[in-house]
Amino acid sequence: MRSPHDIIIKPLVTEASMDNMADKKYTFVVDKKANKTEIKNAIEQIFGVKVQKVNTMNMIGKKRRMGVHVGKRPNWKKAIVSLTEESKTIEFFEGM
Repeated sequence: MRSPHDIIIKPLVTEASMDNMADKKYTFVVDKKANKTEIKNAIEQIFGVKVQKVNTMNMIGKKRRMGVHVGKRPNWKKAIVSLTEESKTIEFFEGM
């Protein structure tokens, strides 16, 4: 079994994700092979909160070019985690 820190790569902090924090929705970059159950268990173990729902999205990497050379950024997976009403907030995001 994988470690929870291998599943949750980093939090995603954008204007839209900051607005969702008022509704107890937090956004994370997760491992591309992780499913919703693994993400839910990892968040509950790392932050000690109760997860109600997990929404995932596969994000396609953008094409970039430097002069005549064309490249592509890697694909990645995003997860939006909704906490239950009884659950407290995640303290990691409080200072932002």
